[in-house]
Amino acid sequence: MYERKDRLYRNAKAQGLRSRAAFKLETLDRGLLGRGHRVLDLGCWPGGWLQVASRRVGATGRVVGVDTRPMTPLDLSNVRVVQGDVCLDEVVEEALRELGGGADVVLSDMSPNISGVRDRDEARASELVRRALAVAVRLLRPGGSFVCKIFMNSDYAELRDSVARRFEHVATTRSEATRKGSAELYLVARGFRPAM
Repeated sequence: MYERKDRLYRNAKAQGLRSRAAFKLETLDRGLLGRGHRVLDLGCWPGGWLQVASRRVGATGRVVGVDTRPMTPLDLSNVRVVQGDVCLDEVVEEALRELGGGADVVLSDMSPNISGVRDRDEARASELVRRALAVAVRLLRPGGSFVCKIFMNSDYAELRDSVARRFEHVATTRSEATRKGSAELYLVARGFRPAM
């Protein structure tokens, strides 16, 4: 049974985290986020992943979040937020300016607004994965990493193959913090290979 205010929700609130999703990034990280890294977080609202990434990259790092929804500012000196649609080139360019250079890690926890029409929802979820990959390919430095929410649907194999063509190592994992019954998975890709 779905329980919104479960143990992880309560733990997040107790630790001052904006969402239980912060624990997802903590379990997915496994050495991806390092001191001084530049990190781009797509679909950053309400800010839980920004908080975790900020801690991991430290004062010399930079974290930039992008979301269409307005967000209450985080009091973190190494975090910037760009409000806008990541499907727009000018929004991606603004994020790149805020990063101050190529990204070491691109994160995407983007999900579609659920309409209840399965085919439409699956198509939109797949579109968001493709867009996140396009942004990662554009902004990642060579050797960088990419973490992206993905759903086990009819496009899964094609999407995973698209990521595998650009990275040395790709794994599909389920965060320990994902709710029971959720179909979400994460692609964790390391070793970005720019096109020759």
